[in-house]
Amino acid sequence: MQSQDVAKRPAASPTDPVVDVEQAEAALVEHYPRLVRLAYLVLPPSLGRNRRVLTAHALTQRALPRGRASASVIPAQSTGRDGDPGYAFVRLQVVRTALEAGLPLSFRALPKRSQLPPLLPQVRGLRLFPRSGGADELALDQRLSALSGPARAAYVLRGLEQLPDGDVRRVLAAAGVDRVDAALREADEAPARYDLLDSPEFDPCSLHARPTDLMRRRQHGKAALAAAAAVAVCGALLALPGGGWGPDGAAAPAYAENPAAEAALNPGKLTRIAPTAWESSAREDFSVWPARGDLTDNTALLRRALAVWARPGESVQVSATPGTPSGGPAGPPQLLYAGTVDNARVVILYDGLRIARYAEPKDGTKGAALDFARVDGATGAEADAVVLDRADGNVRYLTAPWVKKAAERDLQKPNAGALPMTITDGITSPLASPATATGACTSWNVLQLTDDTGTRLVSDLGELVPAHLTSGRPGSVHEVSGSAAQHAWAPYACSLGAMRSLGVRSVNSWQYAQQPLPDASGAAEWVCTRAETWRGDGERVLAQFRTPGGTYGAVAAKAQDVSACGARDPHVLAGVLWKSAAGNWFLLAAGSKGTEAVSATGGVNGSARGGLLAVRTEQGVQAELKGTLDDGSTITGLR
Repeated sequence: MQSQDVAKRPAASPTDPVVDVEQAEAALVEHYPRLVRLAYLVLPPSLGRNRRVLTAHALTQRALPRGRASASVIPAQSTGRDGDPGYAFVRLQVVRTALEAGLPLSFRALPKRSQLPPLLPQVRGLRLFPRSGGADELALDQRLSALSGPARAAYVLRGLEQLPDGDVRRVLAAAGVDRVDAALREADEAPARYDLLDSPEFDPCSLHARPTDLMRRRQHGKAALAAAAAVAVCGALLALPGGGWGPDGAAAPAYAENPAAEAALNPGKLTRIAPTAWESSAREDFSVWPARGDLTDNTALLRRALAVWARPGESVQVSATPGTPSGGPAGPPQLLYAGTVDNARVVILYDGLRIARYAEPKDGTKGAALDFARVDGATGAEADAVVLDRADGNVRYLTAPWVKKAAERDLQKPNAGALPMTITDGITSPLASPATATGACTSWNVLQLTDDTGTRLVSDLGELVPAHLTSGRPGSVHEVSGSAAQHAWAPYACSLGAMRSLGVRSVNSWQYAQQPLPDASGAAEWVCTRAETWRGDGERVLAQFRTPGGTYGAVAAKAQDVSACGARDPHVLAGVLWKSAAGNWFLLAAGSKGTEAVSATGGVNGSARGGLLAVRTEQGVQAELKGTLDDGSTITGLR
């Protein structure tokens, strides 16, 4: 951001509303988490996440006026937070000082207080940073970091504060931005993923803590001389040619010496599998993948990747699928790939539990990223591919050595056939990814992989490892390779969007019932879609209902952390309110095979023998469903 982007703030008018300290303090206390999130999002990411968190809290806490102050340019809204002049005042102070914090320091003028590291709050011995979000949050954070400060503020005011452009203009002008229209135009270039601004990724009030330099904390006092020597050594390292962090790239400073840990960080001790080892092995998993790529002998790159894995610096963007530990490797990991992909150098490593992907720009280490995915127990289709790169809405995969063919298939259009993709040294040509698509779901591209055992489908859900797609009754599922299975999946492909960034291992779709509709309306399908996760919990179940000729299935019920529709408990029961072509409303319910009776209570009362129930009712009623199985046990309807 250039210094001329923020001008001197306009003077307050005598007719502006007056805000006293008590009113501003009440607004600040009530809305403190939102104001701190606002400051965190507007502050430049180049500060690093630890300083960005502390600065966001400092700027928010300094937003109180020193006495009675005029709240100039308050958006003219009479309801909600923005109807409170106190809130409008402190929000304006937060936006103004956050923009000032991004101004470059100048030798011609004294720095503003917001441009300096905050005096308070201070946290000694710990680095604080928000919880990592998913791939969508990481992509948005990277996109926002490319915007100027005023454009970033405009985007956040639109999304987080939900202000119309007219009010955004007034707030930015009051904050001292002199090119407001240019800031709004620049903000238009970022995708309007405003829902992601409420993610834990951008919550500086819910934080993770990591230690700072542990050795130095133990050595003050009697070891002052040793600490001074350590500082001198660190200064020499930082002065090495090439700038930045020296040989460890974007890694944080080392704080301990341990033989096992040092062995894990030694590029010379990386496990490298022979290119033909998989052909004679009884295993079909990541442990028999050979090392591929044009930089497998680049010791400096491998050292940086290992060092950042062990201790990522504040500038490193770290993400991990839910339930995946992000600590360093316990021993020397296995090298799967090291090479140049588009404009980045990429290293993919495997430690038996996790896949770790390190990426850095070709022209340095600034902007390095580290991603983790849990893959323990992966075999067969689950170890067929790893995401190598994402760019411009496309994804490129590194495939297993046993994969012979790759193709792109639109899961929504089974009759369209598959489009062949090239594989070069295990790397596929780019595939349009549904994980980053926005707007209406009109297609869902999946990756079709073929080896000597058959054909499998996997889908990108925004994580390092794509999810394996299957079809059929739980406990006896099969691949989505034939025409019948692909046609059965097509109406429910878009439901995969509800399973992004959940650490999904596999997704199964199963038509568990077919129900004749009242008023001679044909027969409807009941389908259960279940996503299993790598961590074992957090599984998500959707019961979907599709009327004859319907293009898409409608989600009738959903649940999480339940055994229904899974291998442990294949039973499922769900219901939906449906209006016939004759204008009559019915409660429809269907249970899976083995359901002997279904009953409804509450807003609707009715029962039926067998697994299907249809009861005439009214619009908007609610009912509780209960099913009796052939072994005498009962099940309840998914909600």
